[in-house]
Amino acid sequence: MGVSFELKATDPAGGARSGILRTDHGEVPTPVFMPVGTAASVKGVSPEELKKPVHARIILSNTYHLYLRPGTGVLQAAGGIHRFMQWPGPVLTDSGGYQVYSLSKLRKIREEGVSFSSHIDGSRHLFTPEAVMEIQLQIGADLIMAFDECPPYPCEYPYAKQSMGLTHRWLERCFSYFNQASLPYDYQPALLPICQGSVYQDLRTESAKFISGFEAPVYAIGGLSVGEKNQDMYEMIRLVNQYLPASRGRYLMGVGTPENILESIALGIDFFDCVLPTRNARHGLIYTTEGILNIKNQRWKFDQSPIDPGLPETYSQPFSKSYLRHLVQSNELLGARIASIQNLSFYLYLVDTARQKIEEGIFTPWKNQMLEKIKTRLN
Repeated sequence: MGVSFELKATDPAGGARSGILRTDHGEVPTPVFMPVGTAASVKGVSPEELKKPVHARIILSNTYHLYLRPGTGVLQAAGGIHRFMQWPGPVLTDSGGYQVYSLSKLRKIREEGVSFSSHIDGSRHLFTPEAVMEIQLQIGADLIMAFDECPPYPCEYPYAKQSMGLTHRWLERCFSYFNQASLPYDYQPALLPICQGSVYQDLRTESAKFISGFEAPVYAIGGLSVGEKNQDMYEMIRLVNQYLPASRGRYLMGVGTPENILESIALGIDFFDCVLPTRNARHGLIYTTEGILNIKNQRWKFDQSPIDPGLPETYSQPFSKSYLRHLVQSNELLGARIASIQNLSFYLYLVDTARQKIEEGIFTPWKNQMLEKIKTRLN
């Protein structure tokens, strides 16, 4: 069957949309949040827990990390990433471009591609658009990302323009390779283009128009949430979505906080991923339907109420704030696991409820009410 996207409903008071992504590994209702499983594992959370209570529909894994360890040979021997990690649903792999961006002292960018040193053993490697396509096909994801350069923020206009041009030329090479490649597994993946251009309106417009010339079920917006103000990010989303095909999915890469997600859904974004829910969980920062709490604080020591009383039973866990605080304070591994599951469950509940409100035609008032709660610090 391959990969396709169908738009189902739009919010009458704004740009929010619901839709459905169809893949050979199942359907994904949108808007959706993708838990990040960097090395074929969402840290501390099993595939069974991702299905319930988290209710994950699709997860993201990382090309750079999987290429270095365990290596694509291991993944191919297992029959692809789904079988390797025992996750039955769809998988998206990023291209490694962001990791290359973050390893600024270990890499060199040129027209051919990016040479870099492994953060594991210092060995030298070269990522070209063609190599990154081959690696992602060998990993076996359903959605694979084009190789791009993510410019730093802030950056001067000439650099942003040069970087965008490089990303566009790499995109052409990615599609040229992908369209002729033989598939290593018995399912059809899709290649997703990425819009770049930093926070410059003319560059973002040019990039959105350029990537729209390539056939894809979903188009991605990259290079945001890298230090710019939220309002600058929202302005870029609003601008880019004027030019991306309305009938296709829109993926905002690496975003973000619950507030960011609701505001971006209102602007027409369908797909999200971010490490925040699991990373912050490991430090005791818990997202709930009533606000954000630091579970380490003394306030929760004797609190026997559920971690998040507002979560429906199907998303919740049977533990108290007091117990979770004890585990986190004691550095018990179970504390990080429970906290990670809570945060992911909350994120999925948030996008699932957003989808329901869009289809009921009441997303905007619900969003405004929800924002007041989820921004509250309950320390």
